[in-house]
Amino acid sequence: MSCPHASSDDRRSVLTAVLRWTAAFSGLALIHPLLKFTGFTVKPKPRYVKVAAPLPRSGVHAEREFFLFASPDRQTAWAVSRTCTHLGCRVNFLEDKQMIECPCHQSRFSPQGLRLAGPAEKNLPAFPVELQKDETGSVTGYVVTI
Repeated sequence: MSCPHASSDDRRSVLTAVLRWTAAFSGLALIHPLLKFTGFTVKPKPRYVKVAAPLPRSGVHAEREFFLFASPDRQTAWAVSRTCTHLGCRVNFLEDKQMIECPCHQSRFSPQGLRLAGPAEKNLPAFPVELQKDETGSVTGYVVTI
């Protein structure tokens, strides 16, 4: 009686397949840090935050991630981020001084998000705002895209 042995071609094909899979996984393992190093990121899907009108008398609405400002006639609106561009602290709007200030290092910004003073070197990011109006043209809400 003879024992069935695998032929050398069968062993070679199995070994070749194992080596190919190992090379593929090794290549993927090397590409991931390279992509992170080059700054490749997948942008998240936009989020839409609806704010009902009317805004407070001050014309400012504060959310966790942004401030929503409206012009005195309420026909234009803009939103700026609440994350300071210096170290990422959450900024506050000072209504009496009409400016945005960071409580951590006192960076100051205009209501439009423009840098006025402080260690922050960049303006606050702005978010697009869409006005929702009824058939008479009155503003019924605001949609901020984050």
